[in-house]
Amino acid sequence: MTAPGVVDVAVGVLIRPDGRFLLASRPEGKPYAHYWEFPGGKLEAGESVSHALGRELHEELGVDIGEAFPWVVREFEYPHAHVRLHFCRVFEWSGEPHAREAQEFRFCTQDDLPAGPLLPATVPVMRWLGLPAVYALSNVAELGMTEFLRRLEIGLCRGVHCIQFREPALDRVAAERAFGATLERTRAAGARLFVSSRHPEAWARAADGVHLTARDLLDTTHRPPFDWVAASTHSVHELGHANTIGVDLAVFGPVAPTATHPGVEGIGWGSFARGVNNAAVPVYAIGGLTLDDLDRARRAGAHGLALQRAAWPDH
Repeated sequence: MTAPGVVDVAVGVLIRPDGRFLLASRPEGKPYAHYWEFPGGKLEAGESVSHALGRELHEELGVDIGEAFPWVVREFEYPHAHVRLHFCRVFEWSGEPHAREAQEFRFCTQDDLPAGPLLPATVPVMRWLGLPAVYALSNVAELGMTEFLRRLEIGLCRGVHCIQFREPALDRVAAERAFGATLERTRAAGARLFVSSRHPEAWARAADGVHLTARDLLDTTHRPPFDWVAASTHSVHELGHANTIGVDLAVFGPVAPTATHPGVEGIGWGSFARGVNNAAVPVYAIGGLTLDDLDRARRAGAHGLALQRAAWPDH
């Protein structure tokens, strides 16, 4: 339920197949005129986020959007308004964008942004646009090191570029060898490597960031001092705490039963959607999933999929 004085706003992140996303400038006469933002507008009474977004983007840019996938929800207090921003990703639309309110617009990348300033509420979400659809978990203990490294190299060549090193079943010596070999290959491929907080902190410092276990997350009262921080969550409470300390991404589940935890029932897509509703950071669905589940996961509010076995096909 919306708190008094909070304005709900639907925000559209239109993403082309080449990964470029649409930014538009705010028209003259509006607060923060000429600042760049993701387009959208206020919800009318009784209106859904997806309906408001479709209406606003048609009015502003003359496009008719396809499915709007819920992504993150962020609150921001401007001098003129307290807004709750419902960011949705849109991958399909019809019509070529054209300015209906005398605004500028362009498709951008993170390395090719407009020269003008970004709207303050836009800034925190920019880095998340570079997160891939798949967050891959290492699987050395099951595959063996030689076979895992072979499959890792295949995956890196095919575009896997966000990986968590998580090997609780290996002893310290074997885990250290596997981590060193994984780091070497991810560095060479330009991929991002997180290290589970089950392993020594020095490994996470040598890589790109830390992935907190659910237990370590709840023992943490502030964001750890890493460039990237991820967290495992299994409940609304844990996900809320991840939001509070400001992680960059979370995984939530298990959605379906997994071979790792036989006999444990998955929460299902309905519970997943309710759990991640209004999450302030991107959330990956985890547990018994494959790439075939990607669209369903996005409809339920996931950024993408966290995969272990399914991330490493043998060819």
